[in-house]
Amino acid sequence: QDHEFLIETMASETAATEFLFTSESVNEGHPDKICDQVSDAVLDACISQDPTSRVACETCTKTGMIMIFGEITTTATVNYEQVIRDTIKHIGYDDAAKGLDYKSVNVIVAIEEQSPDIAQGVDSTSVEGIGAGDQGIMFGYATDETPSLMPLSHNLATALGSRLTYVRKQNTLNWVRPDGKTQVTVQYTLENGVPVPQRVHTIVISTQHNEDVSQEQIQEDLKEHVIRAVVPEQYLDENTIYHLNPSGRFVIGGPHGDAGLTGRKIIIDSYGGWGAHGGGAFSGKDATKVDRSAAYAARWVAKSLVAAGLCRRVLVQLSYAIGVPYPLSVFVDSYGTAVGKTDEDLARIVNENFDLRPGCIVRDLNLRRPIMAKTACYGHFGREDEDFTWEVPKPLNVN
Repeated sequence: QDHEFLIETMASETAATEFLFTSESVNEGHPDKICDQVSDAVLDACISQDPTSRVACETCTKTGMIMIFGEITTTATVNYEQVIRDTIKHIGYDDAAKGLDYKSVNVIVAIEEQSPDIAQGVDSTSVEGIGAGDQGIMFGYATDETPSLMPLSHNLATALGSRLTYVRKQNTLNWVRPDGKTQVTVQYTLENGVPVPQRVHTIVISTQHNEDVSQEQIQEDLKEHVIRAVVPEQYLDENTIYHLNPSGRFVIGGPHGDAGLTGRKIIIDSYGGWGAHGGGAFSGKDATKVDRSAAYAARWVAKSLVAAGLCRRVLVQLSYAIGVPYPLSVFVDSYGTAVGKTDEDLARIVNENFDLRPGCIVRDLNLRRPIMAKTACYGHFGREDEDFTWEVPKPLNVN
């Protein structure tokens, strides 16, 4: 009887180490992503002329209309309407039948200057003395389950969306339109606190398409030109489930299908549901806004810890108060994967190796450059691009 109990207990513990986790992504033609890209295009246009520009630019869009609104203080001379139309054109919205036309869309600009009350709390004569642009909490995450130290479920969902855009713009699949969403469920085992991918359980793709393509061709083309080009073969098997355009019809898309707004895809922008999120969006915010710069720094810290072999998986939290340079708190959780050190040790190492004052983050990551537009779709983290300085692990002094 004791032996049977032991076998049952071992079986339940083994079962408990297996789980499914799902991440989603959206294409650059998704209404919310249009808005993220427009907000960051406006930011880059300001920064390219005046690197000290203060920008908080929101965007919203619906059928035949797009509006930017917010606070911008800059010496730059920017043709906002042209920036907006060029961004929409680049995405691929050149016909009202697709949901938006860059040539005829009604553009509304409602921009004011930053409040002087905020400015006096942030401004400083030295980089080190710059205060945080607002209060808030930011998280960074890293895991050794992929070479980019990002979660596999998030990487695959993001890569599928990027591939959908590629086959559209390359005219490999001429029936694909700009709007689309992807979702990937991965089966994991949890081994000593580390998620280890086993297989892809389910793939969902919903892509906007023209009137002429059949559902059969959509499914065949998505498997051949999108899924097989992205998902490593070892993760796919005969039991992998596919839901490809499961609604059956997706001709009306873009802002014609749904309204869009900046900052509504913050999980897609970060870690696909892994780790944690402080709630602050990234796009349209200059680097004095810690919602963005400190989230980048937190990823830099987390990736550096894992890359140094100090832990296999880690979550880092930072917190700030408006006008105060130093973070109020630094929290580290290695999920029990730290190697020869405690989480308290890791937090000390972070404090000794990183200056997490907003001005120092901007300086060390070289954030006052017009590089933000390309972060606005397909993820802010895990990218192989030299401008993504927060993806380059910092060598750590761990003595």
